Amino acid sequence: MNVLETKLPGVLIIEPDVFGDARGYFMETWQQARYAQAGLPGNFVQDNLSFSTRGVLRGLHFQNPNAQGKLVFVLQGEVFDVAVDIRAGSPTFGQWVGVTLSSENKRQLYIPEGFAHGFCVTSETALFAYKCTDIYNPAAEGGIIWNDPDIGIDWPIDNPILSEKDRGYQQLKDIPGEKLPQFGSVIK
Repeated sequence: MNVLETKLPGVLIIEPDVFGDARGYFMETWQQARYAQAGLPGNFVQDNLSFSTRGVLRGLHFQNPNAQGKLVFVLQGEVFDVAVDIRAGSPTFGQWVGVTLSSENKRQLYIPEGFAHGFCVTSETALFAYKCTDIYNPAAEGGIIWNDPDIGIDWPIDNPILSEKDRGYQQLKDIPGEKLPQFGSVIK
């Protein structure tokens, strides 16, 4: 397994070992001891699966309290996956990193607690999986508008298909500080 750091501390790209032959391939998508050795927390409590079509953008989502760290990967298709540091007081506050995840490259992305997360589908369809460090709490959910000009994410699509909820989120600068996670208090 290869672990690559990104420009945002704690956001990691994981390239699992893949063993293939004429029959197909085998890989571990999670093994607690091996991932802990690589610096990922081992306390995942919920798994989610999302199916979407080309042009769908989901995000940018976060929870506070009940911040969720996420290990995300694509089972079928391709997405452009994004993490944004929204921890008030962080030296990288408002900065983002984007990674192409696909069933072909088999990469995973770990997004720590205190970051907003979103992805857009760049293939015909995508089956997207994620492990979470805390359960979903609708009372704690929040979001940032996908095209916040201050963040400046370079999405690979111009007119995404959005849910009503995602369409109605505000810019990061308009979210009161007490609604955001605080730097130094959420990463486990």
